[in-house]
Amino acid sequence: MSEIVAAPAASYPFLLNGEWISDGSPVEIHSPFDHKVIGQVFYGSSAHVEAAIRASVEAFQITRKLGSYERERILSAISQKLSEQREDFAHTIALEAGKPIKTARQEVERAIYTFKVAAEESTRIEGEYLHLDTIEATKGRWGIVRRFPIGPIFAITPFNFPLNLVAHKLAPAIAAGCPVILKPAPQTPITALKLARVIHESGWPAGALTVMPLSNEDASLLVTDERIKLLTFTGSSIGWDLKSKAGKKRVLLELGGNAAIIIHSDADLRFAAERCAHGAFGYAGQSCISVQRILVEKSVYSEFRQMLVNAAGKLKTGDPLDEATDVGPLIRESDALRAESWVKEAVAQGATLLCGGTRKGSLLEPTVLTNTRPEMLVNCREIFAPVVTVEAYDDFNEALRQVNNSPFGLQAGILTRDAQRIFTAFNGLDVGGVVAGDVPTFRIDHMPYGGIKDSGLGREGVRYTIEEMTEPKLLVMNLGA
Repeated sequence: MSEIVAAPAASYPFLLNGEWISDGSPVEIHSPFDHKVIGQVFYGSSAHVEAAIRASVEAFQITRKLGSYERERILSAISQKLSEQREDFAHTIALEAGKPIKTARQEVERAIYTFKVAAEESTRIEGEYLHLDTIEATKGRWGIVRRFPIGPIFAITPFNFPLNLVAHKLAPAIAAGCPVILKPAPQTPITALKLARVIHESGWPAGALTVMPLSNEDASLLVTDERIKLLTFTGSSIGWDLKSKAGKKRVLLELGGNAAIIIHSDADLRFAAERCAHGAFGYAGQSCISVQRILVEKSVYSEFRQMLVNAAGKLKTGDPLDEATDVGPLIRESDALRAESWVKEAVAQGATLLCGGTRKGSLLEPTVLTNTRPEMLVNCREIFAPVVTVEAYDDFNEALRQVNNSPFGLQAGILTRDAQRIFTAFNGLDVGGVVAGDVPTFRIDHMPYGGIKDSGLGREGVRYTIEEMTEPKLLVMNLGA
């Protein structure tokens, strides 16, 4: 009887100067759920980095001259090709990121939309007309301001949205006319490499896109090289260290948070519980704007707390390829172990575990804690896991102070029917965005997105990123000369 031999995992070369290269160091990519090998990628070397920089500099002489109709056509083609391959991309995301397949499909739809919006925005990068004859000495003078692409960009993306957060780097760059070198997350490079093929086949010039897995040591060459004009990084607090090494280049950072929501007594509690469960436990809490802290007005606290526990109990944890799964694995078992230890530490310090807390490998059951204190790790740090704390408050202004009692400031939510409270929160919360009527996890891809304090620097959202990736230039006209 012949022995059955498993088919070898597919190999994915990286894109450099229009060529697909597989002479780098081979690395296997594993599923975070069952640890099976799902593919093999190749890490570039320092020589490949130098070649990528040279190719980007040369390609910039082409991309900076592309008409807006050409950039629009390329971006529209990318969006269309993604749409045609949506199920393959969703399956890849579910495999390498451990994202439940139904959530992975949502990410693909968002990426399709991101490129569609970028196509539209590429044709409306607007300038400005200036009256310069505002005093007698400047009679006859006027000016125009036009935005020009900044130059080659180095982008570093995280594992948690391996398609759409890559799209948020590449789509605005293409719209602006900037070449990009992308280092995808080491856990989820296959999705980015598949997207690179789509972009390459859509007509973006050779050399204007490099998508290449790299070691941190080799990536640091791009951080420090003066030929790179902008560094855009989404990830952990290591971003501040990268900024310190980036020299004179512009830097954009999106570094996470411990998002809070205030639920006042006039809110729809059932809606609030369902949305908080979704915001806290979706994709196992591995989102920078995942709900981590819930503050509930005291008179409705007990009722809401029970609703939240009930909503958490309805969620299914397990195989991300199972259509019924709501909560998949954390990206690494070490992350599940860390989150579990933070929960146990909080309980040992007096917190009450209302549900969850059980870990099996990289799977952690949706977990709700109460009777916590602000200084506990489950509150003051970004847990990036399916864990949420819920506490009561007496005074609305005190709740605002509790939200602000954080080193982070990305987004916050508020559920109330009182417009005055909404605007008080909008004026007083130290965050990049306030979401009224929903959880802070809400995001649509054309809105400005970013934070303050330790949450980062600059804004994403297609139009806002295009502004970051372009420079305004003034032309002064003296018609009286």
